[in-house]
Amino acid sequence: MKGAVLRRLVIGLFVVLAVLGTAGCGWRGLNSYPLPGTRGGGPDSYLIEAQMPDVSNIQENSRVRVGDVNVGTVTKIERQGWHALLTMRIDGGVELPANATAKIGQTSLFGSLHIELAPPIGVPPEGRLRNGSLIALTNAGAYPSTEQTLAAVSLLLNGGGVGHIQELVETFSTALRGREDELRSLIDQLDVFFTNINGQTDDIIAATDSLDRLVGRFAEQRPVLDRAFETIPEALAVLRDNRAHLAEAVDKLGEFSALAADSVNQTKENLVRELKDIAPVLKSLADAGPALTRSLGMLATYPFPLDTLDNWFRGDYGNMTAIVDLTLSRLDAALLTGTRFEGALTELEMQWGRTIGQMPSPYTSVNPLVVPYHHDQGR
Repeated sequence: MKGAVLRRLVIGLFVVLAVLGTAGCGWRGLNSYPLPGTRGGGPDSYLIEAQMPDVSNIQENSRVRVGDVNVGTVTKIERQGWHALLTMRIDGGVELPANATAKIGQTSLFGSLHIELAPPIGVPPEGRLRNGSLIALTNAGAYPSTEQTLAAVSLLLNGGGVGHIQELVETFSTALRGREDELRSLIDQLDVFFTNINGQTDDIIAATDSLDRLVGRFAEQRPVLDRAFETIPEALAVLRDNRAHLAEAVDKLGEFSALAADSVNQTKENLVRELKDIAPVLKSLADAGPALTRSLGMLATYPFPLDTLDNWFRGDYGNMTAIVDLTLSRLDAALLTGTRFEGALTELEMQWGRTIGQMPSPYTSVNPLVVPYHHDQGR
């Protein structure tokens, strides 16, 4: 019986040595092989990857949890650039968004490490984790470990902030000793100040909104502002090049102003006197305003006065007798008097035999335009 047991042990030892021999230097302990009892081995399970900044003491076959519930297992850990890449197998019934987070957590103060999967915080969930999904490095992290917590507590208690609290209290006491009234007044003023600020919250918000709209309008006009900023230096350069001419123009303008002021001072008395003299003329013109208006209104109905037009025009027609004198001397006297052609028509008429000063009567029975001239006419 003992020989059979011994043979089984030897055979098992040879099997183990054979397995180790085939594995070679790839042997990394039992954690490099799937262990019984781990999650993520069901028929609907799927593989996902997560980029982690640091894997700490995470090992293969470590648990993957969602809300303190084991839902999977870490199957592979490898290096990818300057960070780690974890491969995890998740149960098929686990539904998480594609932008889920992955953090290294610890079950208790001295418990084991695991990967904690959770929906994102502060952003809406997107998509769903599926086979082959990758959780990016930006959504990965780690909770503080026990060592980090104890180190922080040690720094606080041994030479940290707690050791300096007494010094801070003593320093404040020294600085405020004898200034209690000033401190109380300062606190009261701060209370009033923050009360006023709180009462003007709506105004501050409205001013901020107005400033935001103003900045938005400036942003819309950015091409115009860019062109302005490009053109202004050129305009300034032109002004700089013409500075001497501008200065000369200003000097000439000053001289002109001095001459104008001197002229006004010298002609002030005459101007005042002329204004006084023109006042009666303007007054007479203003007094003649109604008569001038009536006379101008007569132009539309000349030669019939507008005021008595209704007395004459009562039917659908009107009779009028007109005597028109178109002799040369009469046209000369009526139209050319005072011009350079004055007397020209009269001279022409005298060459025909008409005696100057003796115009034919418009009341004769003959047409003065066709009546023959007589040499003895007017004698």
